[in-house]
Amino acid sequence: MKISRLALMLTLPAAASAAYAGLMGTMALTLPAAASAAYASLMGTMVRPLASSTTDSIDLGDVLQNAPAGSPTVLVLGTYPADFNMIEYAQKLCHYVPKLKQKGVGRILCTVNGPPAACELLKDMLQLPEDVELLSDEAGQAGRDFGCSTGWLPENDDVSPYAKLLGMLVGLGAWNTLPSVITGYIGNPSGTNGWIQQALAQGQVAKRWPDMALDVDSATGAVTRNAFSELPLVGGWGRRPLELATLRLQTMIGVSLAKWDELKPTDNRCLTQLGGLVVVKDGEMIYEWRDNGICATADFEKVLEAL
Repeated sequence: MKISRLALMLTLPAAASAAYAGLMGTMALTLPAAASAAYASLMGTMVRPLASSTTDSIDLGDVLQNAPAGSPTVLVLGTYPADFNMIEYAQKLCHYVPKLKQKGVGRILCTVNGPPAACELLKDMLQLPEDVELLSDEAGQAGRDFGCSTGWLPENDDVSPYAKLLGMLVGLGAWNTLPSVITGYIGNPSGTNGWIQQALAQGQVAKRWPDMALDVDSATGAVTRNAFSELPLVGGWGRRPLELATLRLQTMIGVSLAKWDELKPTDNRCLTQLGGLVVVKDGEMIYEWRDNGICATADFEKVLEAL
């Protein structure tokens, strides 16, 4: 069945220490106190780098522990490849990588709850920059270790994962879903639209529909006209009404549903698992986020402020 959070979504107009404590392994006991609070939860969490010439996995906690001094590391805990939250994280990374680098970020890593082939396809479809190191985490273990939400009724194996997903769409186990979906339609005067415009343009050049919101130079990808900026009264808003909803429709049709068989989760637990983000510098966590709903991903403007 071709179904995803995206398809269902468009039918609808935390103390750090506590999160990590239950996940600390014996290795965490040997770490300095400041460092353990930042990455002990991920010690022993193994993921597979796509760029590796071998099949060897890496330890996420070890990567964070051994980052060069003074160089922040950004780690996105993604969801399955066809999922809206995962795609939105990827689209935000496409826009924000240069800004993160300007702030001194040394490494940008992103786990994806899918096999390597699906991760590679997602990367190609969204044209993720090489600076983003994708990591295959087919079972979603990294997100669970970090304390990301596993959605509604995660322990009830007798309930269909799609039924759980329907419950999440009305806020069960994901309270911020409806507000996050609705704001895509009504806009936000103080929001930001840079990443949305860039993602819409990339989708239009790739022949994904809707393709009428922007005028895009097919050779350079430069936006020469944005119809949302011409809207009366609201054209000057930071994020205009329907702007984000249009991107989500384009994403649903052109990515999630178009390639569902290739991008769907192989582990049903990942269908309802949400994502998150952490920034670590010198062994200390300086920013953290865990998605609290479908369509409720981290605000990268706040990530930049934390840096």
